[in-house]
Amino acid sequence: MEDKAVTVDQVRSAQEEFKTGDEHYKGGNYREAIAAFRKAVEAHPYEEGHLEELQKRLKTGNFKLQQECMAYMGCAAVHLSRMITELTEEQRDQVPVDEGLLEAFKGWS
Repeated sequence: MEDKAVTVDQVRSAQEEFKTGDEHYKGGNYREAIAAFRKAVEAHPYEEGHLEELQKRLKTGNFKLQQECMAYMGCAAVHLSRMITELTEEQRDQVPVDEGLLEAFKGWS
């Protein structure tokens, strides 16, 4: 899949979906959290079929729903972190990136 530049709107969307997923996760609503984390990744996909491959691997394992949710959360977090780092300084000024997320993403690649 050809890498296209990430947009401000895509980062906003991914960040909101990630926060929604995190809220659902903390509330024990794992299916809803998974759906939100998937949407966060889908805001700007880097690899075609990535989520389908993750889903396939999770289904072949013997994971509990909470564990599956954590896998999607990790995928979305790494994805969002990458999106944020690809923004230009000018774009970052246009996106109110959650400081808590920035702190959590420090040192991630």
